[in-house]
Amino acid sequence: MTNKEFAQNLEKRTVKFAIAIIKLSASLQNTSEALVLRNQLTKSGTSIGANYREANRSRSPKDFKNKIKISLGEASETDYWLEIIEELNWKKDGIKELRKEAKEFIAIFTSIANKL
Repeated sequence: MTNKEFAQNLEKRTVKFAIAIIKLSASLQNTSEALVLRNQLTKSGTSIGANYREANRSRSPKDFKNKIKISLGEASETDYWLEIIEELNWKKDGIKELRKEAKEFIAIFTSIANKL
């Protein structure tokens, strides 16, 4: 697989992940506590792919590295919010898979950042 094919595949994965995060957020209960988590989770979960896409269209290696590190941070934050939801037992369906994907994003973006 070429770097370009890898990047395209990863962009598609981040879009699918963002959609799954939005669906999960929409399914959470309507309490003030859940609203906080819904907003934070949706922001961080959709930001992973947005920043990765920007990285792939960056103007310099420094800009690329910065966007990759932002994607890494957003993936870590997303896993944090998912962990809280999981610990609260608010939603069981799909949480483990979403956390697994978030952790894979963390590993991928860490690897990319370390190679730069």
